[in-house]
Amino acid sequence: MSNLLTTASVLMCPHGGTVSVATSNNRASAAGAFLVRASDTFTIAGCTFSPGSSHPCMSVRWLVANQRSRAMGDLTLSDSSLGICLAGDQTPQGSIIILNTQPRVSGT
Repeated sequence: MSNLLTTASVLMCPHGGTVSVATSNNRASAAGAFLVRASDTFTIAGCTFSPGSSHPCMSVRWLVANQRSRAMGDLTLSDSSLGICLAGDQTPQGSIIILNTQPRVSGT
């Protein structure tokens, strides 16, 4: 079982950009923060990726979410989930980095 991600989890793009989460989940929480789901909106700010021309990471698309853990009907995310960071034109830029999450609640 893996630790579930919450709005307080620390996520980054592979180039150092900070990921922010906007969730409509206002019920299910862990360690004082709301659980995040694959259907939530993940935006990236401060990505420094620019090989020749500016093409920074802007958002995250989750490819692998938990298969049994749900919050408000949607699949939750954990530190074993796989997310891809995308540029503004939806070009994949690399995998999301999960730096920190809460240790109290886990799921699959």
